[in-house]
Order: sequence, then C-alpha cells, then structure tokens
Amino acid sequence: QVQLVESGGGSVQAGGSLKLSCIGSGDIFPRCGMGWFRQAPGKERELVTVIEASGATYYADSVKGRFTISEDSAKNTLFLQMNSLKSEDTAMYYCAAGSSSACGTNRYRYNYWGQGTQVTVSS
Repeated sequence: QVQLVESGGGSVQAGGSLKLSCIGSGDIFPRCGMGWFRQAPGKERELVTVIEASGATYYADSVKGRFTISEDSAKNTLFLQMNSLKSEDTAMYYCAAGSSSACGTNRYRYNYWGQGTQVTVSS
C-alpha cells in the first residue's frame, strides 16, 4: 500500500521561506514521476512542480525561480523549497506520485496523493 505524508507547511509572512517534505512508503512501480500540486479555496488543484523518473523537472510559471523541487531517493522523500513566498501561494499543498507510463504535468496521471499540508502566506 502506497502512502505519501506531507509535512512542513505553516504560516509565514510574504517574502519568507518554507520547505515541504513528503515521505513515501510502499512500492510505486513503475514510477513515472512525483510532484507537488496545490489547491486554494474555490479553485482547481493546480500544478506547482514535478520531477519525472528521468530527472526532468517542470515548474508552473508562477513559481519559477522561487520554488525548487528535489528528492532523496534513498529515503523516499520529496522536497519543495519555497522562497520569496507571496500571498497568492496560500493553498493546501499536496504531494503526488504516478505509476503510469508517463506523468508529465497532468495531475490526472498521478494516482497516489497525500493528505496535504497547509501553507498560508500573509502580506
């Protein structure tokens, strides 16, 4: 059974930083990628960033240059370093993993999800 557990969310002032972690357990094979998505109240869940099994990374335009995705495969842990946070980054952040042949940036290709961790940025 695959489980993804996020941590590291919290409240921060605009311009601040947070680092999210996602610890995975269970086998995801084949694994096409892992990533971070977010959902603000009343909005659709949207891509933040993903890292494919090949190592290729993709970022939403709104976070490029501010957020960095990384992973520690040995520890089955995914990270999201968030710098220069803005009020519009406020959302529930979800870790996701996909076991299809290709994940890319399409959230529907990610079939494992964590429960989410709340990030609140005050201006």
